[in-house]
Amino acid sequence: MSLDFLLKGQLAFLNQNYEVIAVSGKDEHLNTVAEREKVRTISVQMQRNISPLKDLISLWKLYVVFKKEKPQIVHSITPKAGLLSMIAAKLAGVPVRIHTFTGLIFPSKTGFLQRLLITMDRVLCFCATHIYPEGQGVKKDLIQYKITSKPLKVIANGNVNGIDTSYFSKEKVSLQEQESLKKELGISENDFVFIFVGRLVGDKGINELIRAFSQLPTPNSQLLLVGSLESNLDPLQAETLIEIENNSKIISVGFQSDVRSYFAIADCLAFPSYREGFPNVVLQAGAMGLPSIVTDINGSNEIIVEGQNGIIVPSKNINALQEAMSKMIGKGAFYNQLQQNARKMIVSIYEQKVVWDALLNEYNELK
Repeated sequence: MSLDFLLKGQLAFLNQNYEVIAVSGKDEHLNTVAEREKVRTISVQMQRNISPLKDLISLWKLYVVFKKEKPQIVHSITPKAGLLSMIAAKLAGVPVRIHTFTGLIFPSKTGFLQRLLITMDRVLCFCATHIYPEGQGVKKDLIQYKITSKPLKVIANGNVNGIDTSYFSKEKVSLQEQESLKKELGISENDFVFIFVGRLVGDKGINELIRAFSQLPTPNSQLLLVGSLESNLDPLQAETLIEIENNSKIISVGFQSDVRSYFAIADCLAFPSYREGFPNVVLQAGAMGLPSIVTDINGSNEIIVEGQNGIIVPSKNINALQEAMSKMIGKGAFYNQLQQNARKMIVSIYEQKVVWDALLNEYNELK
């Protein structure tokens, strides 16, 4: 899924200059990557959670792949794949071993689990030759927790893939399509629509979002949840699930491969995540012309400038989140100012081609 969505278009671009091979678990997403990006793929199953025996098997399979393919560069982008592939690449003698930290898990954890995660990231960095934090916040945390003494470089202005602002544009969604979707979801012209896009899990702040929204006094507000409900690693609280099920103002549409039409009928992104690297959804919402309410975390607080294209609130603070949502409702002068700035601030800094060109330059210098 990371290759399919996070790096959409990037592999095809790099494949014009390098022979790119995409390595990940075998599923429909890897098939999509092969077809769309026109790159060769190799399937190596990897677990997201800690699973010592399965991790050792994945490590061995990656080592075999790297010994056989003899790549100049191995570049990893997710935590578990990063740890395993950097170790395997070092053992296999790959000369350039790059890892991009798209987000850090350990700052939000405590005790033994935090120490374990820190150790894993230190091992990853020891095995890598080059380390790229996705944003300045991630870079700061890597330094603060003494994860590595190696140089840390943020590519372009941050974010792993930039954003295709011609694709994420409200103009791509016709008025007829917008009206049809509103009618299908039961949204009226007078409704103010908050939207959340992402996995429906605790770490994304969904428990707080549902409570804050449910306490809003305004009757003509709607909350649109676009994303899959995950019940394994980080399930939502029981009362949250009940509220989503029973509140007629909360609309949950599940995972959607194309979220543009949902952004197009919304008025504001609400994204109260606990941790991110450099969230694509905030870039996407901004490109679609939406102001955002985000938490004061890495990435989000780099994309959103308080009072210019959105509001920044403390993480896990229901009252602050509710107050920010109340400020947005009604589409007054403050909202209009944020909305007018939203797209142009994204276009001016995070256009996708800028990130791709910067990454290609890095490859050319390192090979």
